[in-house]
Amino acid sequence: MAERFAVPGWVPPSALQRKRILDDTRSIAIVGASANPSRASNFVATYLLSTAKAYTLYLVNPRETEILGQPVYPSLQDLPEVPDMVDVFRRSEDLPPIAQEAVELGSKTFWAQLGLWSVEAAQVASAAGLDVVMDRCTKIEHARFAGGLHLAGFNTGVITARR
Repeated sequence: MAERFAVPGWVPPSALQRKRILDDTRSIAIVGASANPSRASNFVATYLLSTAKAYTLYLVNPRETEILGQPVYPSLQDLPEVPDMVDVFRRSEDLPPIAQEAVELGSKTFWAQLGLWSVEAAQVASAAGLDVVMDRCTKIEHARFAGGLHLAGFNTGVITARR
């Protein structure tokens, strides 16, 4: 295992474990949600709002009031309920305090999006019993398990290689 991925006391969840996490999740808080449609958080929120599985989605950003027609909350503490999953679109150095907030709230899963990794955040969340996923995209994972993506993470649109 690469040193970057080594976290004492934590093992990245397998594909089947990630599927179970998504299947068991009913509500997701997207921390770092953006109103900018070119930002990954906006794209993921758009996708999650449109899925057949009805997730209750909470968008968190202290500088916004509405994104995609949804209310935006300034912090995790301001949400009307405890989200099952805290899905983070912030810098890696911001992950540990957000993981601690997810623990304190009583969330079930701490999920850090593609490119995000924090040994400290993984240790904090996993020590408290949360499922921890890092460097994975909820949209890609959901679509993969729902049959909308190739195992490589994208929809090739190719039915056959022959012309």
